[in-house]
Amino acid sequence: MEVYLAQPRGFCAGVVRAIEIVERALEKYGPPVYVRHEIVHNKYVVESLKNKGAIFVEDLSEVPPLSVTVFSAHGVARSVEEEAAVRGLPVLNATCPLVTKVHNQGKRYMSKGRVLVLIGHAGHPEVEGTMGQVPGPVTLVQNVDDVAALTLPADTPVAYITQTTLSVDDTKDIISALQARFTDIQGPDIRDICYATQNRQSAVRDLSKLVDVILVVGATNSSNSNRLREIGTEVGVASYLIADGSELNPEWLKDAKAVGITAGASAPEVLVDDVIEALRRIGPVKVSVLPGREENIEFRLPAELTAG
Repeated sequence: MEVYLAQPRGFCAGVVRAIEIVERALEKYGPPVYVRHEIVHNKYVVESLKNKGAIFVEDLSEVPPLSVTVFSAHGVARSVEEEAAVRGLPVLNATCPLVTKVHNQGKRYMSKGRVLVLIGHAGHPEVEGTMGQVPGPVTLVQNVDDVAALTLPADTPVAYITQTTLSVDDTKDIISALQARFTDIQGPDIRDICYATQNRQSAVRDLSKLVDVILVVGATNSSNSNRLREIGTEVGVASYLIADGSELNPEWLKDAKAVGITAGASAPEVLVDDVIEALRRIGPVKVSVLPGREENIEFRLPAELTAG
């Protein structure tokens, strides 16, 4: 069986930074280190960090006084930052710098008197964090129908920002609907869309031209992993989201000559290797890596962790 690996796949720079912050904090301060929410949406990563001494909580009230606390890559609302400050918790902020950039864009638009629209998924921690960072009301739209339902006058000064785990392809129809709906509208440069999300989605489209089945390695609560599976399905290739090789169903492959594998931005490469091993237990495989866009972005760690 031919096995093609999408390129790029797996960890993005924001995820690498977030995990490294927890690991370095454990080394520098010793366990336990408390992490608010899953540092990234991947059970393997979370369990690995738990084994090193990280304790994951959903509410800061669960963190003992003076305990080192890490905010996840998804970002948090100002109210969470304020609660940590009141309690005197030493905080390391692992929010992805691209998410922080969106927060700052939203604040800037609002300071200019614009009504702010956020394109994203309700309930996603990044969306909740972004809505809680901007000092004023934010209108969330999830699709074109939501835009049509807006009751604002057409000449309202409007600005939009987007959830970073959506790609250019995901947002273009909604942005077009907003631009058609409002006469005075501003938004960020298209280059501000998360590069990693866009690159992984473009790579899975390339992959889909070569294979009969696509396996997406990632967690069910990972927005970008789910979207990769959806793209495979949309272009007509049977696509499955699996956490690791143990979830591979041989029935999916009975008529397949070529299988494609990709991974969400929070899924480590060790899980891709695990899926390949699961395929080898079914039969011989020949693995090839597709040419794709190279990513060289690195984000700096917080100064507290790099100081000597």
